[in-house]
Amino acid sequence: MLRSKILRAPQPSSAFLERVRRPSLISKYAQPEDLVTLFKDGDSIGWSGFTGVGYPKRVPAAIADHIENNNLQADPATKKRFELFVGASSGPEVEDRWARLDMISRRAPHQVGKEVSKGINAGRIDFGACFGLWFPQDLTYGYYALGKKLTEPRKPLKWALVEATAITEDGGIVPGASVGATPEILQSAEKIIIEVNTHIPSFEGLHDINQSFLPPHRQPYLVTHPSDRIGTTSIPIDLERVVAVVEADLPDNTSQNTPETEDSKAIAKHLIEFLQDEVTAHRLPKNLLPLQSGIGNVANSIIGGLAEGPFQNVQVWTEVLQDTFLQFFDSGKLDFATATSIRFSPEGFKAFYKNWEQYKDRLLLRSQQVANSPEIIRRLGVIAMNTPLEVDIYAHALSIMHTPSTRPTKSDPHGISCIVPFSSHIDQTEHDLDVVVTEIGLADLRGLSPRQRAPVIINKCAHPVYRDLLLEYYDRALHECLKRGAAHEPHNLSKAFRMHVHLQEHGTMRIPGWD
Repeated sequence: MLRSKILRAPQPSSAFLERVRRPSLISKYAQPEDLVTLFKDGDSIGWSGFTGVGYPKRVPAAIADHIENNNLQADPATKKRFELFVGASSGPEVEDRWARLDMISRRAPHQVGKEVSKGINAGRIDFGACFGLWFPQDLTYGYYALGKKLTEPRKPLKWALVEATAITEDGGIVPGASVGATPEILQSAEKIIIEVNTHIPSFEGLHDINQSFLPPHRQPYLVTHPSDRIGTTSIPIDLERVVAVVEADLPDNTSQNTPETEDSKAIAKHLIEFLQDEVTAHRLPKNLLPLQSGIGNVANSIIGGLAEGPFQNVQVWTEVLQDTFLQFFDSGKLDFATATSIRFSPEGFKAFYKNWEQYKDRLLLRSQQVANSPEIIRRLGVIAMNTPLEVDIYAHALSIMHTPSTRPTKSDPHGISCIVPFSSHIDQTEHDLDVVVTEIGLADLRGLSPRQRAPVIINKCAHPVYRDLLLEYYDRALHECLKRGAAHEPHNLSKAFRMHVHLQEHGTMRIPGWD
């Protein structure tokens, strides 16, 4: 049935024929509409993509079209829901649409979609978050298929839907603007569908791909410099598993970058001054150590500030590159950057493609397992800079490093304090954090005990409207914990989340007091 439909499919474009250099895969050319009935309710599906770039576009859209046009979700007998695994977030026009149609039963390990969030919080989607390093590893271990009867024990996914910008003579997949967990998703899938995107240039030569081995056969990553290559320029696959190859002619659906604010610029200023002081004190070399930066307007302000700053010959080891990295390259101060994803705005991608020759030899994309490898990060001495939702007074954080001191609510421009007595969700413990930065100031926590950290964080980083409240909480907790001999990291558990509860009930964390 599928073979006859493929034979009647429109002919591939000349660009597709040029990009697909493996003849046996050209013979598997298909239209997305031909493939939609292959996907069964309950199938586990892995997509390529990371931070909204490099994801499959036509096949997921065709599946959604088929389900919506035939009203399949209205009848429990025809309803289809899938387990979806992507290295990070995907394009909203496909993933959020799947969530809106109630097509996602399970999602891991990271997402940012509004419709997906609604599905998670409504109990329709089982979502499990984990660090970017762990997901590819846990996938190949088979942890996401525990309790299932698999056709093949080492293939926990039924499908891999991946985007390519080219396919090599030996069938290797050349990804686009992201690598993410694509190598492990391909390694873990029974069946593979490839979308060759001819809308964007071939990224061939821009990737460094490593095979994922299971212990005890795992090998060390022999990286001593961000520009070191230790793998191949394409992802090897089992060609027998390829069901179809589809042509796509669509851009990644990225949005404009969040604009800088005075607060984000102030945070960047504090951080750059701190780095300058570290160079002066000879704790850092003049070109710093490799930098890691998150995403968002604060990260953009920091990278933009570095482009105008005093440091030369800077190296970057990070997950995601945003538009200001182009400014950093253009300044002549950034020598080399490696990441797992290039998430530019539409204008940023235009500039990147226009000046491809200028950037291509100063950039390398790796898998998220390598980009997040503690082994490499520790060896290189990477300086990690990320934006949390909140940090508590001992530096337990939902993510790490720099944050505005407050965020607005509908009723209060300073309704949410980002410095709180006790973080409501902890991604990084105080063991992991050395510095906390807000627009108010910078708290250097290196070598400090928890009791020493709390006053420093409150006085240096908390917004004035919350500073006295936080100091009072700490003083009361310290007094009570000293009396009962439990003062290593003082807390009053009956009051630790009072600010959070007040926010939920009154739209602001500005409590009248602790009594």
